[in-house]
Amino acid sequence: MCIIFFKFDPRPASKNAYRLILAANRDEFYNRPTKAADFWASNSEILSGLDLEEGKEGGSWLGINKRGKLAALTNYLEGRPNPDAQGRGFLVSNFLTDQSQDSYSYLKRVSSEGHLYNGFNLLTAEFKNTPDPAQESQGEGYSSPMLRALSSVCVRSPHYGTRTNTIILIDASGIVTFTERTMLNCDVSQWSTSSFQFKIQD
Repeated sequence: MCIIFFKFDPRPASKNAYRLILAANRDEFYNRPTKAADFWASNSEILSGLDLEEGKEGGSWLGINKRGKLAALTNYLEGRPNPDAQGRGFLVSNFLTDQSQDSYSYLKRVSSEGHLYNGFNLLTAEFKNTPDPAQESQGEGYSSPMLRALSSVCVRSPHYGTRTNTIILIDASGIVTFTERTMLNCDVSQWSTSSFQFKIQD
């Protein structure tokens, strides 16, 4: 399953502490076209991986911009996903590119439009000087062995599984370290790691 772990400390006690430690796994079909994390050619303030799937191009699952806006997305299983639903990855990309809406306003708008997408969890944050029944029922329609396989932290199957691991650190002074490990050529034995660092602009 896609999973995100994070620790947030808005006012770290020392300069050596972190305001955010985030680690994420993205589970997806191995053959889905994807661009590994990098600063966007169209907007050099945004750092994320990008979906290249036809009709979903430009969406993302996790990203941060130099102004300190961060968004992360996980999907969740549904019995019958809607093939005509809007691409969930745009929820991340739109937040990172929208300079007019803060996190609260954006999530409020998304909550009124949530029915347009298949199931998702969306985390947004801004780093400036500023038992759920839905989860229990999300696996209906899937066999127990399939649910066990898909619910592990790192999923491994012949055509679907964990293909990207990401860690984002934001230290007390606003320095962002973004490290991504991503599978190459749909081969679970080949991985590439890239790392980026920048300071959040006030």
